This record gives sequence, C-alpha cells and structure tokens, in this order.
Amino acid sequence: MLTQWNNFFVMVGGGAAGLAGLIFVAMSINHKIIIQNTTHKNRAINMLTGFTAIFMASGLALIATQDLQMLGWEWLVLWLIATIIFIRGYIIAIRSGMSSIGLKMPRLAGGTICYLAEVLGAVFLVLGYDYGLYIAAVGIIVLFAFLISGAWLLMIGIYEDRAK
Repeated sequence: MLTQWNNFFVMVGGGAAGLAGLIFVAMSINHKIIIQNTTHKNRAINMLTGFTAIFMASGLALIATQDLQMLGWEWLVLWLIATIIFIRGYIIAIRSGMSSIGLKMPRLAGGTICYLAEVLGAVFLVLGYDYGLYIAAVGIIVLFAFLISGAWLLMIGIYEDRAK
C-alpha cells in the first residue's frame, strides 16, 4: 500500500526541503530583524518546523519494508511535537504584541487543524486503517499552503520593520 504513495512523498518531501532552505536563506539575510521581534522569530520557527516535519514525515514514509502501523507511531510522535511547537509559537507571538500581521484566530485554528489532521492520520495508521494516509495527505497539502502564506507574512513583517 505504501509504495503507491512514493511519488507523493518524494514530491512533498522535496518541496518542503527546498522551501525550508529558501526560508533559512531569507532568515539569515534578515536575522537581526527576526531576532529582535518575537512575532517574526516565532513565525520563522513555525515555518521551519512545519517544512522540516513534512520533509521528515515524507522520509519516514519512504523507508522500505516498513509497515503502516510503524509509520503511524513515527508520525504520531513527529506530528505531536510539531503541533506543540506551532501552537506554542503562535501563542507567544500573539502575547508579545510586537507585530500583528497575520496573527488572527482563523490562521491559528486553520494551522492547528492541519497539524491535528496529521496526528489523526497517524492514529488511524497505528490502529491499522490505511485511510490514515489519505487524511495525512490532505493535511500536508493544506499545511503547505498555510506554511507558504506564513512565510509570506514573515517577509511582509520584515519589510514593514525595515521601513520604520
């Protein structure tokens, strides 16, 4: 069953790695602004964590001869950690009050739903239901959109800080 998904995981894993690299470069160019602003710093952490988690989940799915239940356990740990980092970072950014760009409850709820879809997909895999892959795949695709838009919001925030 898992081998049918190889192309999907190669595509999203490679895309996630590439985008994580681009964000890392953008962060290194603007590191002073990011470090000084709690919102920017936590948004950057969330973007890197999200893309790294997608890359790692894809890599774990491509391990040969691994059964779905083992993949489910690996994903469960990975996505729980990523979910906690996302929610924690978002709450810290909101409380800091430094930059309000994109710090709205719909974004927090949407991102959290994406991460929880990954956790739910992993739970279904642990329980032996292969449709957990479908749930996780939809979560990954929507999470990609949230992460890309979050990276864009980070760049806009940095631009606004430079203009001050």
